[in-house]
Amino acid sequence: MAFTLAPTAVTDGYRLAEHDTIGSTNAEALDLARAGDAGRLWVVSKNQQGGRGRRGRAWQSPPGNLAATLLVVADYELKLASTLGFVAGLALADALDAVVPNGNIAVGIDAGRGVGNNSRNRFELKWPNDVLASGAKMAGILLESTMLGEGRFAVAVGIGVNVIAHPQDLPYPATSLRALGAACDAETLFLALSDAWADNARLWSEGRGLAAIRNRWLERAAGIGSEVAVRIDNRVVRGIFETIDEDCRFVIRDHDGGVVTVAAGDVHFGAVASAGAA
Repeated sequence: MAFTLAPTAVTDGYRLAEHDTIGSTNAEALDLARAGDAGRLWVVSKNQQGGRGRRGRAWQSPPGNLAATLLVVADYELKLASTLGFVAGLALADALDAVVPNGNIAVGIDAGRGVGNNSRNRFELKWPNDVLASGAKMAGILLESTMLGEGRFAVAVGIGVNVIAHPQDLPYPATSLRALGAACDAETLFLALSDAWADNARLWSEGRGLAAIRNRWLERAAGIGSEVAVRIDNRVVRGIFETIDEDCRFVIRDHDGGVVTVAAGDVHFGAVASAGAA
């Protein structure tokens, strides 16, 4: 089965570059931008051999998982580009809801992991860039950018999903669609993803609809009201996860009652946060 774009994506001008095997979909997208590609291009593969996560960590993507990158070329305010990760998270969660039967994935997060148990969502969003199912990481999102000159820049919105396999040797729980009993392949998921991205990108509207994206994201947020620890460079901030602000930064109420706003960091919930292992 080949990868295909949803009709809504085609109508909105998106294109597709499909690969059997690739080093990194993000790297390929940025190379194409430097060579003059105008963007709105999905680069996809079921076998990515050199994927990266945040902070240069390796992202394992064996054959059958989904590696997809959307190339965005723009000239709007650069800081808006970082909020594309929230658009991507929503799009992926919407796509997963569309292709996974309701009986396969439990609603909410395992309360035993201390991440919260009041959600009505089967797929939840962990700030800033993870999608969770049953409290375990199913997908990661990585944004990388390059300047192109004349006020233009390119952003690679990378989305990696554990469809048929997930890593076992991580310091946090991970899972895959197959492990949770969902019989969905990468091609079916990508079709739904391209459709959901088109919808959420229209809502985002180059940042004009960021408030609506923020509200949708908070409806799916993992861990609001829970104990959290955030590693920021060489220090750890602990407290209660309250919200994300209008710029989608992470907001913590610390144990002294103060408010700490975090633009970038590694988030740990529940027992890990309480034990100081973050």
